[in-house]
Amino acid sequence: MAVVRTSWLQLGLELHGWGWSFTDYPPTRLLEEPKLRHVEKDVLIPKMMREKARELCSDQVQEFTKCCQDTGFLMVVKCRQENAALKECLTAYYNDPAFYEECKTEYLKQREEFRATGIPDKRRQQKLPTSM
Repeated sequence: MAVVRTSWLQLGLELHGWGWSFTDYPPTRLLEEPKLRHVEKDVLIPKMMREKARELCSDQVQEFTKCCQDTGFLMVVKCRQENAALKECLTAYYNDPAFYEECKTEYLKQREEFRATGIPDKRRQQKLPTSM
């Protein structure tokens, strides 16, 4: 394992009196795009994508739901066409990189608001009861 030696100036730090301070403020690494944790990339953003895609493909969802309710036990055989249409619509959104970036920016906005206020998005969207 190679040991890499760097000076304090290469790290962007400078010794001032008793403490440390950054020579270039704000540090350049803080201006980069926010880092996403594994759970955010692989779970939370795809969950948001599924919810939005389900709303955008609402016609196919309703057709498939109606077919399943009408046919009952034989829905596996009789609703193949509706299922294929629904799957095609949802897959088109899942594989769209622009849609992923849209959901990612929306997620980052919600995360930033939560970190600033401490109130989850669900509670913020609920109306507060008024007393009259």
